Amino acid sequence: MTDSNGSPSGKSQYPAPDALFALDEPGTQLPVEFDDGGKSSGVESEDIGEQIASPFDPSKIEVQTRTPTVSLLLNRIRRDTMDLAPDFQRRAGIWTAKAQSRLIESLLLRITLPTLYAAEVDEESWAIVDGVQRLTTIARFVDPAAVDAEPLVLTGLEYLIEFNGYSFADLPGRLQTRIEETELVVLLIRRGTPEEVKFNIFARINTGGRPLTRQELRHALIPGRARTFLYELANTSPFLSATSYSVSPERMSDREMCLRFLAFSLNSPDSYASQDFDGFLRSAMHTINTLSPNELSDLEGRFLHAMDAAERIFGIHAFRKRFQGYNRRSPVNKALFETESACLANRTLAEIDMLAARQPVVEKKFMELMDDPAFVGAVSAGTGDVGKVRLRFREMNRIFQETLDA
Repeated sequence: MTDSNGSPSGKSQYPAPDALFALDEPGTQLPVEFDDGGKSSGVESEDIGEQIASPFDPSKIEVQTRTPTVSLLLNRIRRDTMDLAPDFQRRAGIWTAKAQSRLIESLLLRITLPTLYAAEVDEESWAIVDGVQRLTTIARFVDPAAVDAEPLVLTGLEYLIEFNGYSFADLPGRLQTRIEETELVVLLIRRGTPEEVKFNIFARINTGGRPLTRQELRHALIPGRARTFLYELANTSPFLSATSYSVSPERMSDREMCLRFLAFSLNSPDSYASQDFDGFLRSAMHTINTLSPNELSDLEGRFLHAMDAAERIFGIHAFRKRFQGYNRRSPVNKALFETESACLANRTLAEIDMLAARQPVVEKKFMELMDDPAFVGAVSAGTGDVGKVRLRFREMNRIFQETLDA
């Protein structure tokens, strides 16, 4: 069972304090990703090591600056021609009522808001990449029905304290008009701009001091069934249990992990040859958007099978590095997650039973892998390198097969 935020009831989404780091060498800690609140995500930070394979053609990059009024933007929301990706990482609820009220106060004081960033999906529609919270707040105050939210009543205002307790309808008409006619600056990436260029541009955007993660960008710029499918997988009991309820959903690390499993289920590791790991994952999201309900159900079954198998075989150390002499649990490693899960998904239930029965053998062989600098490098640095991807899958399959043959 999950709560309204997708967190398992009664279970923390964060690892215990002593599980945030694991020692690699004496005095060395594995770095972790952090959420917007500065808490550990429970996932080891990763260096994919990607580089631009070829320079972008500047003639294909089209960026426009628009200055629509609040009223025009609200009309887009009402007509569903502006995608706010409602479960995007800076989702409604992260800002307090006081913080939202202060934003409305800024509009009333004619203080310019930060630039909004959007991508043109088709001739009429925009996907908002940065500014979801600001637009959601404005809509919640002016027209809450447009975003299916509770009306915002102003509270904690700093200067216009006389309007504390006011709704939009309570404001004097001149102030209602001031808000509706406020112009907001929107940087719009036009539809003809190649997808990889859009992602490169938005990856450079710094929002509130913290760049958007790659999965947040994929979520914002690739609408469709893949969005909800990844959310559903990341909230299944087998996934939550296999990861010990330790992966925070706040910056979509959990969904990226699920996507990586799906990408290597739809494509064999040997077919990965582009050196563009981000493009590989984007392609997988597009493919997921085209799958039939039966095909999605089959993928979900493989995913759940892999999660159950990983927990049975690796226990609380599933998808985590382990080192001789150090028993503290490491954060989840994305490269190990995709490798262990995709390899186990291809094993029959009888093989999983045998691997679970021979768990000490698997553990011994895995610890030997963690003594191999080449394997550790393949799950630690430059993890998007073609050779490293193939190496980690080859070695993981090897230890499983050797255990079965023992």
